[in-house]
Amino acid sequence: MNKTKRHLKRSFIGIAGGIVVIIGIIAIPYPGPGWLIVFTGLAILATEFEWAQRILDKAKGEYDKWQSWLKRQPMAVRLLVLGFTGLVVLVTMWLLNVFGIFATLFHINAPWVFSPLPFF
Repeated sequence: MNKTKRHLKRSFIGIAGGIVVIIGIIAIPYPGPGWLIVFTGLAILATEFEWAQRILDKAKGEYDKWQSWLKRQPMAVRLLVLGFTGLVVLVTMWLLNVFGIFATLFHINAPWVFSPLPFF
């Protein structure tokens, strides 16, 4: 493979892997495969970049430690973590005007459900 093709391939993998990692980071607090998406993006990057493989190995280890720690905690701590995660989801949905869209669709007069962000 010539140098130009190699550079283009490496650039494409860097951009694609970076986009997948960013999507995964955004998805982490939501129900679904946020961490799986992050690990997938890092695995894509690791096909071309050694530093990405090191980060992937470290991230997997830290994730496993977090899961292990959380399983050892009393139910109250686990519920607090769940509650905080739910709060993050609700606040994000409010900021993205999800509740405002439903209020408009169902003709609900509740101004507080609309996002305070000017672009929504």
